[in-house]
Amino acid sequence: MLEACIERIERINPAVNAVTATCYERARTEARAAEQAVRRGEPLGLLHGLPTGIKDLEETEGLLTTFGSPLYRDFVPNADNSMVARVRAAGAIVVGKTNVPEFGAGANSRNVVWGATGNPFNPTLNAGGSSGGSAAALACNMLPVCTGSDTGGSLRIPAAICGVVGFRPSPGLVPAERRALGWTPISVVGPMGRSVADACLLMAAQAALDDCDPLSYPVDPRTFAVPDLCDLGSLRVAYTEDFGICRVDQSIRSVFRDKIGAMRHLFRSCDEVTFDFAQADRCFDVIRAANYVATYRDKYEQDPGALGPNVRTNYEMGAKLSLADMVWAHLEQTRLFRRFQQKFRDYDLVLAPTTPVSPFPWTQPYLAQMDGKPMKNYYHWLGLTYVVTLTTNPAIALPCGVDHMGMPFGLQVIGSFRGDRRLLAAAHAIEQSFSAIAALRRPRPDPGKLLDPVPALKSIVTHPPMTR
Repeated sequence: MLEACIERIERINPAVNAVTATCYERARTEARAAEQAVRRGEPLGLLHGLPTGIKDLEETEGLLTTFGSPLYRDFVPNADNSMVARVRAAGAIVVGKTNVPEFGAGANSRNVVWGATGNPFNPTLNAGGSSGGSAAALACNMLPVCTGSDTGGSLRIPAAICGVVGFRPSPGLVPAERRALGWTPISVVGPMGRSVADACLLMAAQAALDDCDPLSYPVDPRTFAVPDLCDLGSLRVAYTEDFGICRVDQSIRSVFRDKIGAMRHLFRSCDEVTFDFAQADRCFDVIRAANYVATYRDKYEQDPGALGPNVRTNYEMGAKLSLADMVWAHLEQTRLFRRFQQKFRDYDLVLAPTTPVSPFPWTQPYLAQMDGKPMKNYYHWLGLTYVVTLTTNPAIALPCGVDHMGMPFGLQVIGSFRGDRRLLAAAHAIEQSFSAIAALRRPRPDPGKLLDPVPALKSIVTHPPMTR
């Protein structure tokens, strides 16, 4: 299995640039040991022998970890971070790292260290971010499972536009030691897979109680290994095109309505509902910016020019904030949370689009305007996912056919507060039902169109990293 993955990476990766640093020889040694353990009848972990990709925001022992930043061009950690250690302890074989935007800032996985990741369905278009490398690697069958993380949509967005599954769990379910403001439930770590079942298996290795994360809580991780059964016909489902506040392209609105029409018979009920997220944009601005100040203050004060424009923008927004701004944002997030939970008194799930537009060229750093109107900042176009981040509810992006441009369309499915297992069970059942409906089943890229390297994907590299 490992050799098949390596062969696939070497053959397909030049067309999409999803996998960055690799450790093939170490992986081969671990794979041989894993095979011998099976032959000896030893106890096996949940991920025993499974080749795995790690997002390049997570520290990996002995394997180059750049965070997509030239500041870490040659950084080789001495130890795995806690999540990677758990995944490896479950038997996973780390094959390599997957590409990201610099420090995960933005939904276009491009940086000056490794270059850009192209969409497997059209490498001239972006693969989303910040877990874009993981999503593209999965869509191309380079690896069975990959890790990701999510602040404003970084698990869900790339999964949606690459045609795979990305699950944002409830904060604390997968301990996240990288979150500088440990008590602020904005950033999470989670699984990505080609199917819900695959994502669940990785989730079972990632979830834990770990004192590196103050939001962590006791959990039996093995309960996530296999999705529970779910009767879709018993579910009351709500849906929204825009949560009452998000900018969404008219074509995507039309596609989403068609998708709802094709799936509504699966549920007990499927109703359009309204939401009050009036202050969500400003709330997310403040909380996100505060996290950037907490994380990057030393680097910014030492040399602002060493940070890319997205990171600088967020830091400078945060540096201007007052204590009153912070208090208001946390009060507003609490109000948004409480209003949103009221919907789950009448409904089991909320459905929405994951992205507001079809994928745009990776050469365009971010979406600057929609329908002729400018966006407020580089991440404003991600409102469909970041309003859900503010509520802390678990959410998953599911492949749901294609959009008006023939690119993957991702359905965002949101569960109840701390209802991670129920959401995964419902998502698994939805996925199975979609497989029988032509307009909703998961699209697959054509591997024959990915055999030629795309040199332009690496054109923004200014100095190649050291290889180790």
